[in-house]
Formats: sequence, structure tokens, C-alpha cells
Amino acid sequence: MKETGAGKPELLAPAGSLEVFATAVEEGADAVYIGAPAVNARALAKNFTPEELAAMIDFGHRNGVKVYLAMNSLVKEEEIDRLVELLALLEQLAPDALIIQDLGLYSLVRKYFPSFPLHASTLMGAHNSLNVQQFADMGFTRVVLAREVTLAEISTIHAQCPVELEVFVHGALCFSYSGLCLFSSYLGGKSGLRGRCVQPCRRRYSWADAGRGQHPGYFFSMNDLEAIELLPQLAAAGVVSFKIEGRMRSASYVGSVVRAYRKIIDAGENAAEVLPQVRGLLHDAMGRRPTAGYFLTPRPTDAVTPFQTGNIGHYLGRVTTARGGRLSLVLQDAVEAGDRVRLHEEKSGERSSFTVKEIRRDGEPLARGEKGEAVSLLLTGAQAEAGDALYKVDVRSRRQMEARGGRLTPPAQFKKLIAQAGRGGKAQAVRKALAAGPAERTDRPAARPPRPGPAVRQKKETTALPVWLRGADLRLLNQTLVDRPARLLVPLDPENFRQLKQQKKSQLSLLKTLTWVLPPVILETEVPFYRQAVAELVHHGFTQWMISHIGQLQLFRTPAGKGAETGRRSPAGKVQLAGDYTLNVLNSLAAGFLREMGVDPLLLSIEADREALAGICAHKKKSRTGLFIFGRPPLFTARLQPDFFQFNKIFLSPRGERFELVRKWGQTLALPDKPFSLLARMADVKNAGLDFVLIDLTFVALHKKEMAALRKAFAARGKERAPDSFNFFRTLQ
Repeated sequence: MKETGAGKPELLAPAGSLEVFATAVEEGADAVYIGAPAVNARALAKNFTPEELAAMIDFGHRNGVKVYLAMNSLVKEEEIDRLVELLALLEQLAPDALIIQDLGLYSLVRKYFPSFPLHASTLMGAHNSLNVQQFADMGFTRVVLAREVTLAEISTIHAQCPVELEVFVHGALCFSYSGLCLFSSYLGGKSGLRGRCVQPCRRRYSWADAGRGQHPGYFFSMNDLEAIELLPQLAAAGVVSFKIEGRMRSASYVGSVVRAYRKIIDAGENAAEVLPQVRGLLHDAMGRRPTAGYFLTPRPTDAVTPFQTGNIGHYLGRVTTARGGRLSLVLQDAVEAGDRVRLHEEKSGERSSFTVKEIRRDGEPLARGEKGEAVSLLLTGAQAEAGDALYKVDVRSRRQMEARGGRLTPPAQFKKLIAQAGRGGKAQAVRKALAAGPAERTDRPAARPPRPGPAVRQKKETTALPVWLRGADLRLLNQTLVDRPARLLVPLDPENFRQLKQQKKSQLSLLKTLTWVLPPVILETEVPFYRQAVAELVHHGFTQWMISHIGQLQLFRTPAGKGAETGRRSPAGKVQLAGDYTLNVLNSLAAGFLREMGVDPLLLSIEADREALAGICAHKKKSRTGLFIFGRPPLFTARLQPDFFQFNKIFLSPRGERFELVRKWGQTLALPDKPFSLLARMADVKNAGLDFVLIDLTFVALHKKEMAALRKAFAARGKERAPDSFNFFRTLQ
């Protein structure tokens, strides 16, 4: 067992099974984070039972190790009752903190389960001091910073915000800012914000009409973060917890990585002496190529290796021939019978794992194949082709480790608590309070929206909803897509701010009807501009605003006195705040909380399906809610801008899907090639219970021909289902 020294940062390890949990504790973790059943951002991992949760919490506490529960998935309306039951149980088990991202879950915990310490998940997008200060004001005891922040930005945030800071120091990196990735959801309804990501960033893409030297590649597949040599700088910048990613990784991986970081932390000033041993441990863990990520620079050049797949594990080679599950290749690393390998299908980008059943060389069986040997491997069930790549991801000797998790059993008092929580005393009381109290919910079930058909084919005047129109700049004032839009929205950025100052005074009265939209990502160096611009525009009478991150409440808050502790704007102020879809509102509790904070109306999650939308609208009371129904929303929003990116060009997925890569607002955005649209199904949208709709022309051509086509589509209200309707007609997972 390790001995935690006073003042040392916490080493926080992941666990997706009892075995991994026990391994992390025994290898020296100070804390372990695990997923709460079906309410975490690794929903594809195995769910723990209440007895297993109790056993891990008990085992951790008996060994001086804290246990944090990740409940960092977005919550659907239909899941709230089950969530209340889970919280009532967890309150009895007393984990050391909950890691969350959903604002509805936050509201629920603060009102009815206030004993839980709360950590703001990295999915909440804390990438600047505004966001971190807002979370501190809301009562979070710790904030997990976005993976994109630099050491300099961490230091600035720490100097301004009195809250614990946690950062990832090892493991997988996402290409997109966490909380802003829609790619997996857009392709098939599997939301990364609900733990269902199918990792489209790991696929091979090609440029349309590629010129000479422009080859297909894994343009968005990030290498693995490794900050083993930066721990002293991170601690000096104000980080109190070093977090290892990997709740779906094996016990051998987690054990090796925890042991490595434990040695470095404990070595202190003598870290250089143990670094060679630590490097060996990390190599044996079989991760991807290492990178320091964004810590040292906002434009890292080693974050992506575009012409390698980005698979975890040690590269074994490319398949030369394949037949009946027997693959031939020249080994680039040693492999033994019983090792686990991963096959990467080059054409489709699909990956699947197998156990090596047999190794042969020149027809003779081998126990072990060595680097440089031409061998055939038997992988039962493998459907491989020549050119596919093979990676070793775990070895037989480590997979045959003793199942340490078998020793974890809940003590008798925990079993009693679980039984009492299951009888529903606290849960029943909270459900009654939600039904009768000020929360935005009633006790009736969510209304199921009608199926397409005669019942929803209403007259045009009964299906009309107020239309909000958003554009890229002040030219929006000249667009006539719809008659008398309820609102005109324009993003606030330095260019539009400059254009505004050049307008004639006679136009100012018209301009003051605009709603200024703040971007979802404001870098720390940009905070002063937005503070000044917002203050100046409010002073000159611009009262309508849309925030894209809850941290932007800080730009409108009362400097001192009433409301300052929560980041609320002054009740006497004339500013009206709306909320963008990037607030990720997927339940009525989140809508109600935002209304309490002065944000109303708001756009619901752009990922929501029709039934989810109807569920929210059936349970809300006063919140006014709308939906993004037309446009090209960013599927990736990323800080990375490597030299091999081809901006303003179309790139293709292995399945021929088309997307465009653009650079906007200082970020890299991946857009669908064509807009998604619900213009033809406005009756269905209204019947879901929404109050308004948004048409977004930000990335849509504004030429006369295209605008005429849009006007025609909007006026037609066609009856045929649009093929590009995002998740509206399918089920969000």
C-alpha cells in the first residue's frame, strides 16, 4: 500500500469492474472514480449493482481511498424517477463525491440531496475562469477542467477561482471539446453526452477531390495524453487531482499506469531516478502514442498522427492474407497464444477484438511468435482482408491474474442500508416534492407525441410557431426568409462588434432588436474582450442575449450583494437572457433550474428525439422552450488546427458521408455537408409542445438562389419525412 504524503496532489484512477477497482487501490491510487448504474458517460461499460457499489466504497474507505461516482450522463425526462431512487440509495452508501454534467441532476441534488459533494465533469466544458467561477458559485467543490486548457490558462484560472481543480493527465483524448461533440449522435443517435459514443473521430477519412499528396488518413484520431513529466508544473499551477482516463480499460492497464504515476509522485525531487522504470510501465500498458496534449501549447503538433490508425496497443503488423479466421502477417512485435488482439478493418474503420487461439510458422505450431517472423494467427470468427491492421492489446500472463475483485463484498450494515433504500422512503418523498413543489415537473407521465398521419396534418395557421432567425453577421437584417421573425440572432465576436461600431446612428434602433449570441467556447485570453463588449453593449441599450455556456452568466451577474453568490443577474436589470442548445437541456428539471437563474426562453438539446422533447414539454410549467430545426450545426468543435487540415473542403467518411471542415471563431468545426431540416414537419414539432423554433443560416449560403429554395421549403410544409432530420424521428440513445 502507498503512503500519501501531506500536500501531495491526489492520484485519481478509473475502475470499470471490481477487479480493476481493487487493482487501482492496491497499486496506490488516492481515489477511484466509478460509474453509477446507467447514469454515466461510459454507458457501454458494465453497470455495477448496489451491492458492488457498497463493496467498493467500503473497501476503498477501509484502505484510506476516496470513491467518486460518475453520474455524468445527460438525463432524459423518463429517467428522473429512477434517478431519484438511485440518489436515495447512494445517500446511504455515502460516496465521497458525485461527478455530474446534467443541470437537472445538479438541481435535484442541491434541493433534495444536499449532503453530496459535487464535482463538475469535464463534459460541462470548464475551459475558462468564467465557467469555473460559475461552478464555484453554484457550490461545486471541484471542477474537472477541459482537456484543451494549457498550463498558463490553468494558472490564471486557479488565481481567480477558489475551487479545487482536477485535470486528466493520462489516457484517451477527444478531438472535440467535451460537451460539444455531436458527431456520434448525428450519425445514428448514439450520444457521447449519454455515454454511447461510437468514436467517429477514430475512423479514416479522405478529402473530396483530393489533390496530389492529399491521402486518406485518421485526421481526428488523437494520440493518448501522457503528462508524467509535467506533474510538478501542474501542481504549481494549482491542480489538486491528477486523473487517469480509462473506465473501459483492463486491470493490467490501470495497474501499470497507476503504479507509474504513484512512483513519480512519491519520488518528488528524485523523479528523474525512477523515470526509466516508469517509462517501461507505461509502455507495457499498451496505450496509443503519447502526447502532452495542450498543456505546453494550444497548437500541439504531436496530438494526431494522421496516417496511423490511433488504435490502442502494440502494432503487430498488416494482414497479407486472410482465410477462415486465419491471418498471415510479418510480426512487428512479439505475440503469444492467448494474447488479446484488436483487428482494424482498413476499409470500414471498424474494430473488433479476439483471443489468439494458435500461432503457426511454416505450418508448425508455436507458443510465441517473435518480431520479424512471418506467421499465421488463428482468430476465430475474424473477418479480415489484406491490408487490415492488427494490434496487441493485452497479454495472456496478465489476463490470468488473480481476480482481485472477488474479495470485495458489502458488509452487513451496507446490505441493510440497500434494503431500506429499496423500500423507497426518501425516494417517495422526493417524488412527491417534485410533483407538488416549484420544480418544473408534474406527476403525470410524459405525453407520447402522435405518429405522423392525418392526426397531425393540421391547418397551416394552427401549426405556426414563432421563428427565430440566426445568421453569421449583421447581413441577417437584410434576409427575408420568413415574414417578421420573432427574433434575429447574431453572434458576438470581434468582427461583428467592429461592424456594429461602423453602423449609422439611424440604424441603431433597428439593431437594438437583435439578440447577441455568445459562442460556446471563449478562451481565457478572450475573456477581457467579452467582458468589455457585453458591458458596453448593455450600457448602450442592447438587452437581448443568448448564452451558450452557463458560465457566461458571470458576464451579467451582480458584482456584489444579492445574487452574486450564484451568478444570477440583477433582478432589477433589463437584460433578457435566452439559452442556446449547447446548454444541453434534456429534461424539465434543467429547464426549470435555468429559468430560476434568469435564462428563459431556451433551446432544448439539439440531440433530443421527438418523444424526449414531448416529455420535457409535458412536464415543464413556465419555461419557454424551442428547437433548432434547420441549419448545419458543428459536429466537432475543436481547438486543434494541424498543418494537414484542409479548411473549407469536404471530407468523406468510409461510408461516403460528406462533411466540411471550416475554421470559425478561432476553432476548428466539422459541419454536415448539407443542412438538416425539420421545415417539412412543423406540425410534428408543434405537437411536441414547443414554443418557438430556430432557423440557423450561420453556415448556409446566402445567395439569391439558395434563399429562394429555403423560402419555398419553409412555405411548403411538405408531408414527406425529411431524410436529414437528425434524431427527431429516431430514438436518442
